[in-house]
Amino acid sequence: MPRTLIVIPTYNERECVEPVVAAVRAAVPEATIQIVDDNSPDGTGAVADQIAARDPQVRVLHREQKAGLGAAYLHAFSAALAEGWERIVQMDADLSHNPADVPRLLQALEEGADMAVGSRYVRGGGTENWGLGRRIISRGGGLYARLALGVGVHDLTAGFKAWKAATLHGIDLGAVNARGYGFQIEMTYRTLRAGFQVREVPILFVDRRVGLSKMSGSIFFEALTLVWQLRFRVAREKKSEAG
Repeated sequence: MPRTLIVIPTYNERECVEPVVAAVRAAVPEATIQIVDDNSPDGTGAVADQIAARDPQVRVLHREQKAGLGAAYLHAFSAALAEGWERIVQMDADLSHNPADVPRLLQALEEGADMAVGSRYVRGGGTENWGLGRRIISRGGGLYARLALGVGVHDLTAGFKAWKAATLHGIDLGAVNARGYGFQIEMTYRTLRAGFQVREVPILFVDRRVGLSKMSGSIFFEALTLVWQLRFRVAREKKSEAG
């Protein structure tokens, strides 16, 4: 069985940590869980430490301050690659991503994908407990990003992904610029531009069960303004490499 690390960033997720760890451990008992806490004021890091003290397959990475979702993932990915993990999964702490779907993402890697996306927008996928406005923003914004970047992946803003280590090695994490929600778009786009195979696995995304959503229309639209910058920046990088 390939060595698998499940990366779960947290910020003020005190009430979510215990349930998500328990669910992930049940779904993929052979995997190790890496919680990445950005010094949560609500004590999430302390709760995570208590869990890790009881379970050797749970680890906690404490970061000094909140620096964005992308920064947390990049920190964890770089450490995971240095440690030799073979498969790395990223997912939210709030159970919007169903841990029971992790084995299906890992199966897609076994079947040849270099990166698997838990997708809301392919046949069999969907969302639950979303209002009409949020559905329109997400669908319309996703279509805009696909057209701007010229790619076929339907769910570019998805944050539920499984990676082969070789894929993360191959996309130059040091060149990744986005730190907020645009990080998800940039990582998928760079993976495609590097020639890796991306497979979308249908999931049902359930709005968070505990606490308040950190997503807003302004955050989402901010991410979409990055797509043109991203397209031209990656093109320049490719041209420079070719030269």
